[in-house]
Formats: sequence, structure tokens, C-alpha cells
Amino acid sequence: MELLWATIPPLLLLVYYHNRLASVPLLMRLLFFFILGAVSGFVALNLELVFERVANHVVDWQRMQRVFAGVMVRQLIEVGPIEEGCKLAAVLLPTYYLQRRYRFRPTSVFLFTIAVALGFTAEENWVYLFHGTGSIVERIISTPVHAMFSAPWGYALGISIGSNIYLHRCHQNIPRAWLNAVICHAFVNVLSISGRYPIPLRLLSYGLFPFLVWMFWRLEQLVRKLQGKGAIAGGGASPIALISSRTPQQRFRQQALVLLTLMLAGNALFGLFVLAKSLSFLSPSQLLYPDVISFTLSRLLLYLSLGLLAWVIYRSLRRSAQRRYF
Repeated sequence: MELLWATIPPLLLLVYYHNRLASVPLLMRLLFFFILGAVSGFVALNLELVFERVANHVVDWQRMQRVFAGVMVRQLIEVGPIEEGCKLAAVLLPTYYLQRRYRFRPTSVFLFTIAVALGFTAEENWVYLFHGTGSIVERIISTPVHAMFSAPWGYALGISIGSNIYLHRCHQNIPRAWLNAVICHAFVNVLSISGRYPIPLRLLSYGLFPFLVWMFWRLEQLVRKLQGKGAIAGGGASPIALISSRTPQQRFRQQALVLLTLMLAGNALFGLFVLAKSLSFLSPSQLLYPDVISFTLSRLLLYLSLGLLAWVIYRSLRRSAQRRYF
């Protein structure tokens, strides 16, 4: 049962992106990369264990993890680089080998990255569920996170390998995009762990979901950029612009509204996540108690109102940008 809950949500998301993009590889080839991603997850797990054993001979690594600064160091020099490095290798090595026989488009290489990241997620889900260190709700919500981490270097790799023009600048973008993924990976993990610490560090957890919303937005922008590169005639889609004003004052106002949108939408999702997690501990009969129903409805109204307000601001910014560019 743990294996099903671990693999089905990532596979459904993979099928979604496969059906969404044009000029994509066969689904069976994506499943091959999905399996490679799961294997890379086990490799990363063992490399992290080896790293910690070696680190314990140099410093008191376990004691460092008891303080917040030690957690940040671990995420930046161990977890982020190892996990993103294993995912990159799982995409890069077979892609370069298969590129001799096939001519992959940027969309194909990008989807290989998504497949590997989702396979990595499936492995991570199984580990958490098998050991009882994570709930099904938590793992389902975290399904797209590894794909959002790896999207920048997957895009850069797709442009570099799949483009007909091999520019030196394209190859230079891959290390920078990979470093960006490592930093975002570490930052998300630090924010998710901050809830275990006392105030004011605990307040950092309220920045987690807004940052995840921004990363999801970035993933969607990269997908739209790939669609706009002419995978098929007329099949392009340009990135969505939200900042459209030319004057510094109006641009600052629009940037502030974008930040407000992220905060409102992110914390609305965070609230719904906390609510679902709280209700998951109750039995079906307890869910029908009047006080539980009242509490659930009040929280749902609050979080949905925040989400609706974020959507209204987003639509207003998008319409303003469309009037500016069209």
C-alpha cells in the first residue's frame, strides 16, 4: 500500500506534463527516466549516509544538527548538492548516450528532468511512508516539489542539448541553474524544518508555502517558454507577464502586489494543509461533531477568502500587462 501511495501521485503528474507539452518522447521512455530517478534517490540516500559518517570524523556532525545554523549548513553542503547532483547525473548520462541515436528536442530533455525528479519523489515518498515519518497528505502535497527544484537546470539542459545551435553561453547556464536548484532545495528544507524551533525561528515556516507558490510559478513559466520555442507550428505559448509598468514607482507597486499575492496564496495553502493534517487524526464519527464542523467551515472560509483575494490581485496584474503589451 505504501508503494502505491508513493508512486501513483508522481506518475499522474508525469502523465499530466506529458500530455500538456508538444513534441514529447514516448511515455515508456519517460517511465525509464522515472525509474532512473527512483534509483538516483536511493543512491543519494546512501551518499548522504556516507557523507555524514565521514563528516563525523572531522566535526561533531550530529551535535551540529541540534542548532538551526547547523541545519542550514547540512542542507547547503550535503542534502542539496547530493540530491540535485544525483538527479542531474540520472538525466545527463543517459541523455547524452541516447542523443547519438535520437535528436531530442528541448521539451524532451525537460520532460526527462521532470520524470527523474518525480521518480526521485516516489522513492522519497516510499521511504517516509515505510518508516512512518510522513503522512499520505504530506507526501501528496510535496509531490511536485522536486520537479520545481530541478526545473531551472532541466530547462538549461534542454536548451543546450536539444537546440540546433550549441552556444557556449547555453552550456554556462547549466552550472548556474544547477546551483540555483541547490540553493532553492536547501532553502525549502530549512523553512520546512523551522517549525520545530521556538519563536522567532518558527515564524520562518510561514514563508514556506509562498516560496513554493513562487517555484511553481517559475516551473509554469519555463513550461510556457518551451511551448513558445516552436515545438510545433502554432503550438507556442508566451510566458505570463505581471510586471508591465515603465515607471519605477508603478513597477515597485506591482512588485509589492506580486509579493502580496504569493503571501496570500501561499499561506492559504499552508492553512489548508494544516487543517487537513489536523482532521486526518480524527475518526469519521468525530468529523461530524458540531464544534469540529464549525471549526472546519470557519477555517475553510478564511483560507478560501485569502486564496480568492490572491487570485483577484493576480488577474488584475495579468489584465494590466495584457493591455500594456497588446
